[in-house]
Amino acid sequence: MDPSCTGTMQRMQNEKNILDEPDSPLECVDSSLRNILVFFLAMSFGIKQYPESLKWRFCCGQILLHLIFFCYICHFVTGHMRYSIPEEMKKGSLIGNVAQDLGLDLKRLLSGRARIVSGESIQYTELKPDKGILAVKERIDREQLCGDTTPCSFTFEMILENPMELHQITVEITDINDNSPTFKRDSMHFEISETASVGARFPLATAEDLDVGVNGMKEYILNDNDNFVLKQHSNAEGKKYAEIVLQKPLDRETNPRLSLKLVAVDGGTPQRSGTVNIDVVVLDANDNAPVFNQTLYKATVTENALKNTYVTTVNASDADVGSNSVVTYYFSDLSNYLGDLFKIDEKSGVVVTTGFIDFEKDKKFELQIHAKDQGGLTDTSKVIIEVVDVNDNAPAISVMSFTSPVLEDSPPGTTIGIINVKDLDSGDNGQVSCRIEGNVPFKIRTNLKHYYSLITDSVLDREMVSQYNITVVATDSGAPPLSAQRIFNIKVSDVNDNAPLFSNTVYSAFITENNSP
Repeated sequence: MDPSCTGTMQRMQNEKNILDEPDSPLECVDSSLRNILVFFLAMSFGIKQYPESLKWRFCCGQILLHLIFFCYICHFVTGHMRYSIPEEMKKGSLIGNVAQDLGLDLKRLLSGRARIVSGESIQYTELKPDKGILAVKERIDREQLCGDTTPCSFTFEMILENPMELHQITVEITDINDNSPTFKRDSMHFEISETASVGARFPLATAEDLDVGVNGMKEYILNDNDNFVLKQHSNAEGKKYAEIVLQKPLDRETNPRLSLKLVAVDGGTPQRSGTVNIDVVVLDANDNAPVFNQTLYKATVTENALKNTYVTTVNASDADVGSNSVVTYYFSDLSNYLGDLFKIDEKSGVVVTTGFIDFEKDKKFELQIHAKDQGGLTDTSKVIIEVVDVNDNAPAISVMSFTSPVLEDSPPGTTIGIINVKDLDSGDNGQVSCRIEGNVPFKIRTNLKHYYSLITDSVLDREMVSQYNITVVATDSGAPPLSAQRIFNIKVSDVNDNAPLFSNTVYSAFITENNSP
């Protein structure tokens, strides 16, 4: 395997042993753990002996020595592995040696039925327990997976059984320069009055580069000419856009048409580029450009708003008279996605929604709006639209692990299952609490965000109750609150904890003498 195809790995793993005594369970969580996972208490008959002293780290950093312990033990291992690989790696390419990085041998992976658990619809990786490696299962396109989001990564869990271990693995996908900057049109057309003032600005179509970071859009280049210079800007999100600025007055009689070329280049190696032609037609007699009454408009819209919901109104005025004072409004080149969400009335400047807006996908929009008069002069303003979240997502309960039956002599605190609860909403709408319905000898405990453990709360007695139907309810804090529930059927298995009993303490009988044998 070519080392260049192997992802780099940052190892963040912690292991701890939790020793439980029936009357005084020890609970301590190392502050260096990023993921504190719940565990399953495995018990078997017999007493196992441990070394004469064990080191125990408390959360405050103190280290104490413990004497010899003879007891049942629960072994809990948690780790967070992080790998980094470039996009577009071939199927079967090595991501990392999970067994080596976690300090596990191949027998442990096989005996523990090591497997990957992922909530994603596409599983990009596969675990090969016989080799102890994590490999690429499906082609990974960073742009398709994350879009403009950086860094780009996805996370899943690896589960082992007997004893149970849950390891979280994050794979970061780094960008390669596999996309060129592109314009949405082959050419741009401007009609500009010869009376346009020096310093007049004309916005250009923006180029999009699906790559990010150094491989993304870097700058624009305008071919040499006598009349225009190029000015480049960046918006709050770092997106590059440009405009040409008139530096020398136009003369229609001398040169009625200008042909320019705009090149967009990225920062990758080798460098990629895209080109668009600019056609400038020089007009006569319009000497005033439209002017917006605000340089920035702010508005809010609620997610799930109906189509044609009002957002805001922009306004620009032109000091000219007649046809030269008529102003039309239009958006700067919107992506196909934004073009499906908003529209502007070219005469009134009213902005309305045209598509479905989802807060969980987009929390803010920034739109460039232009006002143009009949002579081709323009002004530019900006509209920032904040999306207001509504409680439209109920919590989702996922079962990571569940064990049934459970021994009736299992001590309180025995882990029965691990569940993951998430709510896609934000703020109070995304705050979730879990509870168990009814009076049952079980309870919910959480030590890690989104993860909950179902544990025994008291001693079980199969002779009294042989099975339980437990309903776990997850409720968010929205108004009104939304909830979800999951039912677990737990059977209690028998242990030999009852001696045989005679129905009577004394049995009496009379036998007549001289009976025949």
